[in-house]
Amino acid sequence: MLAQWHGVDLEPLEAARRNTAKSVATVLPQVVESLGLERRRADAEIVKVWNNLLDPNITAHAQPVNLVRGTLFVSVVQSTWLDEIVRYRRREILDRLQHAFGRDVVKRISYRVG
Repeated sequence: MLAQWHGVDLEPLEAARRNTAKSVATVLPQVVESLGLERRRADAEIVKVWNNLLDPNITAHAQPVNLVRGTLFVSVVQSTWLDEIVRYRRREILDRLQHAFGRDVVKRISYRVG
């Protein structure tokens, strides 16, 4: 009332004092997405399944590094193992991973020495 009497506009101050807090349920999905936690969880799950599904000789010499748009990138320790996997085991590995995760998740595998 005094503000009206003195001709002072208090609307900007009142707007600044309004509660702009958001619930955790609204903020948390945005935080998880910005940190990439869902992708990291998926990557960890692929490594776990990789180690449990495949022959220990393969897992000792080749490990998944990253999954990008359906392509699983796998690091292989030596070119001889790369040759062995690509020639004889590539289809079997892809089939097992697609069976575990679905054909939309793992569409192809890219092997690299490193």
